Amino acid sequence: MTKPELKPIVVVPTYNEAENIRLLVTDILTLPLSIDVVVVDDNSPDGTGQIAQELAAHNAAVHVVHREGKLGLGTAYVAGFKYALARDYDRIMTMDADFSHHPQYIPAMIEKSQFEADVVIGSRYVRGGGTRGCALPRKVLSWGANAFAKVVLGLRAMDCTAGFRCYRREVLEAIELDAIFSNGYSFLIEMLYKCQRQGCLVGEVPIIFENRRRGASKISRREIFKALETVLRLGVERLFSLGRREARGREKRGPLNGTR
Repeated sequence: MTKPELKPIVVVPTYNEAENIRLLVTDILTLPLSIDVVVVDDNSPDGTGQIAQELAAHNAAVHVVHREGKLGLGTAYVAGFKYALARDYDRIMTMDADFSHHPQYIPAMIEKSQFEADVVIGSRYVRGGGTRGCALPRKVLSWGANAFAKVVLGLRAMDCTAGFRCYRREVLEAIELDAIFSNGYSFLIEMLYKCQRQGCLVGEVPIIFENRRRGASKISRREIFKALETVLRLGVERLFSLGRREARGREKRGPLNGTR
């Protein structure tokens, strides 16, 4: 089967990533495939947005969405998705700007999206994946968050909280992006939940997640509690949905005595 020629773009949300963004964009653009990058910057005080704008001025494959302030990771993803959907990109990727998601895995993720999956996750928790440079408490937190989301929401992916993803265009077109309630890192869980509810086939590519070397982490205690709240909210929604489905099944079967 001949592989279709794809037009991918990587959405990179940024806030104070001046130490990383130039290197990251350069590494993405030197991959052995044609790919664009859109930096969604939340008016970073350290000048990240200006650096991205300089890169865009010298390379037509680089695009920048400037936002008025720190509006949150979830809305940054949505802004990047809308930018890509308004153009003719057919694979829309997301990744962090701090090199915890290395560009070297991008070709394999796009490859898997061609014939095997609607959504591809760069995964720490499949064979061949792992982490490097992460302290034990963070590893435990990540593993626990994934296990909790999988149990409560019935998610089938091994790495439910990963932000390194590749979506087929059709997946994002089928989801009402503005209706996603959560923001921050909990957006990733809700997005995957909605993709699975849409019947999307989710695939995973093993990656080594490396803790950031430059800049400060954006994960806070508040983000952790928001993620917990999101999982519980979606879990209640799932229970009601399952209940309605079971009730419809009983109506079709008729009363318990078998009469109709």
